[in-house]
Amino acid sequence: MRSLLICLLLSMALPAAAQIYTYTDANGNTVFTDQPPEGQVTENVELPATNSVSMPVPSQPAAASAATTEQAAPYSMLQLTDIPSDEALRANNGTFSVGVAIEPRLASNHRLRLLLDGKPYGQPSNVPRLQVSNADRGEHSLAVEVLSGESSLQQSATVNFTVQRVNTSSPALRPPAPPAKPKPAP
Repeated sequence: MRSLLICLLLSMALPAAAQIYTYTDANGNTVFTDQPPEGQVTENVELPATNSVSMPVPSQPAAASAATTEQAAPYSMLQLTDIPSDEALRANNGTFSVGVAIEPRLASNHRLRLLLDGKPYGQPSNVPRLQVSNADRGEHSLAVEVLSGESSLQQSATVNFTVQRVNTSSPALRPPAPPAKPKPAP
């Protein structure tokens, strides 16, 4: 069974190695074929060797050249936007988003991550709009950093801001008590 399979596979490869012939027919047209006609003078067509391309050897390893490029060309602008500086940021549930202004455009192998109060916050992202969820009320600092893998390449200036959240247990927010019903006179 195995030898039959091998013979079938080899016979399928024969047409790929067939010889090509050329001749001129009765109408003066040049004809190319893999089977020479009987009684016709034919010539063998010799095909040139197939093209091959050798890969050039890079002068520097790819990782080293990428690291050199990143160090040589940091982002000329990296800053947070959409954070109020003069007044408190009103976010009743502590959720808000900030923009990132970056020039030149973020490289495909770089990611952005927030630093909330000096600590990494959230997952790295390639989108220049980042979200903070459930931030406590009070004063905070926020910055954004550019990551390449796990290493930090560049960090923006730190912005200080205040989150203002509504205190739902405040007496001022409770609905007014219904008016008291008059008591019947005795």
